[in-house]
Amino acid sequence: MNSEEEFYDAETGLDSDDSLEVSFKDALVFDSSNQVTDGCAAEYAAVWRHRETLPAKMVTRGNFSVTSILRKCIGMELSKIAMPIVFNEPLSFLQRLSEYMEHTHLIHRACALSDSIERMQVVAAFAVSAVASQWERTGKPFNPLLGETFELTREEDGYRLISEQVSHHPPVSAFHAESLKQEFAFHGSVYPKLTFWGKSVEAQPRGTMTLELLKHKEAYTWSNPMCCVHNVIIGKIWIEQYGTVEIVNHSTGEKCVLNFKPGGMFGKELHKVEGHIQDSGKKKCRMIYGKWTECMYSVEPKVYEAHKKSKKAGADSKKLKEEHSCDGENTVQDTVTVIPGSALLWRISPRPHHSAQMYNFTSFAVTLNELEPGMERLLAPTDCRQRPDIRAMESGDLDTASAEKERLEEKQRAARRKRSKDEKKWSTRWFQLGVNPHTGVEDWLYMGEYFDRNFADCPNIY
Repeated sequence: MNSEEEFYDAETGLDSDDSLEVSFKDALVFDSSNQVTDGCAAEYAAVWRHRETLPAKMVTRGNFSVTSILRKCIGMELSKIAMPIVFNEPLSFLQRLSEYMEHTHLIHRACALSDSIERMQVVAAFAVSAVASQWERTGKPFNPLLGETFELTREEDGYRLISEQVSHHPPVSAFHAESLKQEFAFHGSVYPKLTFWGKSVEAQPRGTMTLELLKHKEAYTWSNPMCCVHNVIIGKIWIEQYGTVEIVNHSTGEKCVLNFKPGGMFGKELHKVEGHIQDSGKKKCRMIYGKWTECMYSVEPKVYEAHKKSKKAGADSKKLKEEHSCDGENTVQDTVTVIPGSALLWRISPRPHHSAQMYNFTSFAVTLNELEPGMERLLAPTDCRQRPDIRAMESGDLDTASAEKERLEEKQRAARRKRSKDEKKWSTRWFQLGVNPHTGVEDWLYMGEYFDRNFADCPNIY
């Protein structure tokens, strides 16, 4: 296709030669009281083809200067700074959180394995894959409004997710994903701290991820690495993840230690991840290596150490790489030197060829804000898909997006003033503050009942 008009369909967000087999409203099932029944989600999944592009291409940032905005903000937390909407991407942070689930197949694989060490290495790959979508994503997601929610049901991948903005100062987002076949639960709360340091923005992703493999009665916990966006004012923007991530199996005492390496002066270590799995006696069982932007492998410790000492490692690895088919998945070119005897744990999926025109979204991210007519009757009124500022930006209408963003923020401030005047505290709807039973640390826990779809008590935030 040679033109933007050919490439985008403004009404559906689909390529011009695509069409929907049936609209969502035709798939809804209602009971005698005109309420949406649980069966409609499965019906919807069976007929809906997820979109492959956004309604409009990414808005240009060429006419905006971030320098004048940020020069007085060095050392400050960015959540307290009003940034022009042009620096956003058309997703809420709650939707961004749901991108942890892009590689859910890894959880299913872990559930099917009988050996705990093998399960751990796949869980480690899942933990790495959870940050992979951040590669080249330089847009800032919209800050969720207090009480905002996002649900994601993927019948084809066997899970459903609900998230809620449970606190505004400080900003805290809680999420809970569960297997439709009761195989796993994945949940956590995240309260990132963004700080501007003059040339870079540093994101400290505070919060704990918990993955429960119910069949094996195992619980794994970890925290994500630090993230830094460089050259936010001048030069080519680039992203690095760095820091140590420890994944603990609270049932067996086994642990995986992953080192996300900083790029260094010459960038030789950029994107690299190296680590090991140790048993309850702290004996190393497997070595893990790769890049969070590409792929992850595991290998025996003795082989790993021998490879490091071998002068022939480079030639051997190149030969192995040419022979290694990885089940036919050769669509992404690795820059990782593969050690002979390694097992592939995960490889990133290729992004759409037009990703650069869509805020560098993955194919998964492109689908997160799609809203077929009639779908709003199923969703909570607080769902991100209902936010008018995000919808306007997604359609390329910056003026409307900016006006709606300002209106929503003022409405939120007015509601906070009224609660203060009435001496009322904010009450969360789907999560409550409790104690993580595996870590003993305070955490936001899902109370259930969201998918009963009784939304009568949801706040009016839009």
